[in-house]
Amino acid sequence: MSEVLTAGEPQVDRAVGDTALLLAGSGFPGEADRLVRTWRSVTERPATALVPTPVHARAWAMLFDARGERPSWADTLLPLDLDAEEAAHRAYLGRPDPALPTGLLGDLGDSLPGRVVSGLAEHLGKGEEDPARTALLRAENHARDGDHEAARTALAEWAALRRPSMPAALACRHLAPLLLAGADPLGLGEEHATALAAELIAALRTRYAAATASLDWPALIERILELREASGRAPASTRDIAAAETRLGRELPADYRDFLRTTDGLPADVAFPRLLGAAELSAHGDVVPVSERGESMILLSPVRAGWVVVQTDPLLGTSTYRTFRELLEEHLRLLES
Repeated sequence: MSEVLTAGEPQVDRAVGDTALLLAGSGFPGEADRLVRTWRSVTERPATALVPTPVHARAWAMLFDARGERPSWADTLLPLDLDAEEAAHRAYLGRPDPALPTGLLGDLGDSLPGRVVSGLAEHLGKGEEDPARTALLRAENHARDGDHEAARTALAEWAALRRPSMPAALACRHLAPLLLAGADPLGLGEEHATALAAELIAALRTRYAAATASLDWPALIERILELREASGRAPASTRDIAAAETRLGRELPADYRDFLRTTDGLPADVAFPRLLGAAELSAHGDVVPVSERGESMILLSPVRAGWVVVQTDPLLGTSTYRTFRELLEEHLRLLES
């Protein structure tokens, strides 16, 4: 998280791309998509920025092939010849480490500079096998032969080695479906995966706080409606807001009251539900739905310090925002992108 907050842009892109591949390769492609969509929304950089090496390019290509679809955020990634990439990755996994100082190749991999350096290494000696790449090649061979149990055993051996590379694992054509299906050799787990994605998303929103922070409420709502090509509603009255709080038995969040004073709800938009007016608000247990009921919903949920805003969506998953304004600012960023 600190890297996303303070590092240079290439390091941020690398952290997001590697984390997204880790999530997808651990069986959580939905969390990976949510992270990348947020990154694209706040940075406006193309998905090609998530492909620093040929190994990463293969990992994305094999992942999409295993999924049977390419998500919309990957529109700038060129399709690859999977047969050629499979052969290239097998050669990469089977190639011994060059007899040069450890770390000299870094992320060059099998790029042109990497091949040049590797060629120089051949004059210095053949070098030694890399245990992680050897374990992945063994797992890939088992998966290619249909022996998934042996492939999982080899993956467990790979995972136990120092700093196993998920991009290198996902770039294996026959391992990618096993990883996507939830083999989870690194033991990430659903709870950690969700928390990891949420942590990076929060860091991205903090680092790339949009100019919307300078917009007052009328300007923010006007901009949203302008991009939607829709008309707004009149503000809620002080009496309607007070009556809603009486029904709920507690005060609404201050920024949500500001929203209602600006517009008494909002019409629905693609993938965004209709926001209710003050007179429509009612409590459902501990939560207060502030959108029309449906597959996608927005709720106010009480916490010790006040409220948080929860957005549920069948495609995007569940997102939590500290404030109602933060939710609308994210909605505006998506509209603008």
